[in-house]
Amino acid sequence: MRKIEAIIKPFKLDEVREALDEIGVSGLTITEVKGFGRQKGHTELYRGAEYVVDFIPKVKIEIVVAEDFVDSTIETIVKAAHTGKIGDGKIFVTRIEQVVRVRTGETNEAAI
Repeated sequence: MRKIEAIIKPFKLDEVREALDEIGVSGLTITEVKGFGRQKGHTELYRGAEYVVDFIPKVKIEIVVAEDFVDSTIETIVKAAHTGKIGDGKIFVTRIEQVVRVRTGETNEAAI
């Protein structure tokens, strides 16, 4: 099993969620986060005063999938989240050693 964490632009969340639903992803966790990468924030103007926005709002999607489902899940996220502009996001993949469903006690792939 693998955990896929995707950091994407907030306005792309619905497109990514719908695309993942179409390929059969049964569950995911969404967190609103802030950060920056190469773009290093930006400058905005508010009531005539200029200020720097250091941390850009993003959305983090966390999904645990079976090994054979990793590549299709990543491809789906990339296609749905892509705008071609800086700050589209990143995807991180890590190994999951064990999963336990609290309600039933099911473990590993039966629990996802």
